[in-house]
Amino acid sequence: MKALNESERLTVFLTTHYMDEAERVAQRIAIIDHGAIVALGMPSELLQQTGTEKLEDAFLRLTGSAIRDERAGASDQMRQFVRSWRR
Repeated sequence: MKALNESERLTVFLTTHYMDEAERVAQRIAIIDHGAIVALGMPSELLQQTGTEKLEDAFLRLTGSAIRDERAGASDQMRQFVRSWRR
């Protein structure tokens, strides 16, 4: 993808949950949480903005304190929501 972007001068959109993959191939990254872009920039800018050393940590800083389990039931999701507001 990176070679295609450089040789053909094409914009490539990649959706991934793997932050190391995003950091390796992307020039700019959009962090999306519940359908809304919460941050946009070069990986180095996102790290600086969040004061973190790894993109995964930047993601967590921007979207919450833990990776959510989207398969959780309504009561589990409510508990996770309440815990996030207490921090």
